[in-house]
Amino acid sequence: MQKLKQRWEIQRNWQLLFPILGAMLTLFTAYAIVQGFVNAFGLEGHTYEWPVLFVATPILYYFLVKFFIWCFKKVENKWKVDYKWEMIAIFIVFAITGSLSGKLAGPLVHWIGLDSENVHSAVYWALRILLIFPIYQILLVFIGWLFGQYQFFWDFEKKMLKRMGLGAFFS
Repeated sequence: MQKLKQRWEIQRNWQLLFPILGAMLTLFTAYAIVQGFVNAFGLEGHTYEWPVLFVATPILYYFLVKFFIWCFKKVENKWKVDYKWEMIAIFIVFAITGSLSGKLAGPLVHWIGLDSENVHSAVYWALRILLIFPIYQILLVFIGWLFGQYQFFWDFEKKMLKRMGLGAFFS
C-alpha cells in the first residue's frame, strides 16, 4: 500500500479513492468489452461463455492498465497538476464525460422531435454528433468540479475553445 501511495503521490487516505475507482472502472471496461465480443460471436448462453469471460477479462484488464500508464507518462509533463493521483481523477472525468455526453445526446435529439424514424439517418446522426459537443463542454467542467479538478478543466475548456476560434468569449 505504501508503494502505491508513493507512486501516485498520495498524502491522505481519501485520495486512494481515485486509484481504486480507476482500477474498478478499468476492470468494468475490460469486462464490458469482452462481454461485447462474447455476444458478437454468439457465445452467450453457451458453455464457453464464462470461461472466456474469466480468462479474457483479466488479460484485457492488464493491457488496458499498461495502456493507461503509458498515456499517463505521455501527458505527465503537459498537464499542470500538483500530484500524480490527480491525473487519475482527470482520466476518470474524461471517461465519464465522453460516455455521458454520448448517452444524453440521443434523448435530447428525441426530445427535439428528430428521431431516426422521421428524418434521414444521416441527418439524425449529424445532429446527434453536433449536440454531443456542447453537452460535452458543459459536462466536462461540471464533472471536473465534482472530482475536485475544476480549475484544470476550466483552463482546458478555455484553451480548446480558443483553438476553435471562440476565444473572444474569454477575453
